[in-house]
Amino acid sequence: MSMLTPPGMGGQYRITGDKYPRMRPRRRRARLTLSVVATVTALGLVGWGTLQLIDVFTGGGGTASAAGSAGDCVKQAAASPSPAAGASAAALPKPGQITVNVYNATTRTGLAKDTADALKKRGFRIGDVGNAPAKFDSKVKGTAVLLGPASALKTSLPVLATQLPAADQRTEAGRKGTAVDLIIGDAFKTLTPQATAAKAITALSNPQPKAASKKGC
Repeated sequence: MSMLTPPGMGGQYRITGDKYPRMRPRRRRARLTLSVVATVTALGLVGWGTLQLIDVFTGGGGTASAAGSAGDCVKQAAASPSPAAGASAAALPKPGQITVNVYNATTRTGLAKDTADALKKRGFRIGDVGNAPAKFDSKVKGTAVLLGPASALKTSLPVLATQLPAADQRTEAGRKGTAVDLIIGDAFKTLTPQATAAKAITALSNPQPKAASKKGC
């Protein structure tokens, strides 16, 4: 007797061939698949309907508006002059308006006169020329000391410094007048080349504009 023959049938009924009853779990799986597909379809329709409503109430410009907002928020660099720099430039005197006293604090003779002559050729007015006062004589180890009243700190001294960029700029409390001193030190060799100094004066009078960041949102 075959193991597939039901008991008590005496072998009269047998299960043959490749056909047999389908199992119920397969039917449940098919129903689950259909349910998932139906759910996804329903969600898609709901989303599509929502977009249509948005277009109705916004006039269909949602995408363009969003793109425009993003573009407007991009920072833009624009050149704008610095107010502080402009104010300083307006107050800068020309070399012909600056009186310079030239003093020699070194042991090299004739240095004060030669330097004064060179400054005069460059347009500066020359005041006193001679040896440095005792408090500076043989005590200036650098190129030079530029000394003036407090009012010269952002006016005459920067202009004179274009002739000796390495010079030390100082102010003297309580000093009267507008003249400034050029006290030549041990490291001094010569004035800055005239063409270079002229460019430096032009840069002081016409400062380059600074790039300002602008934001449109």
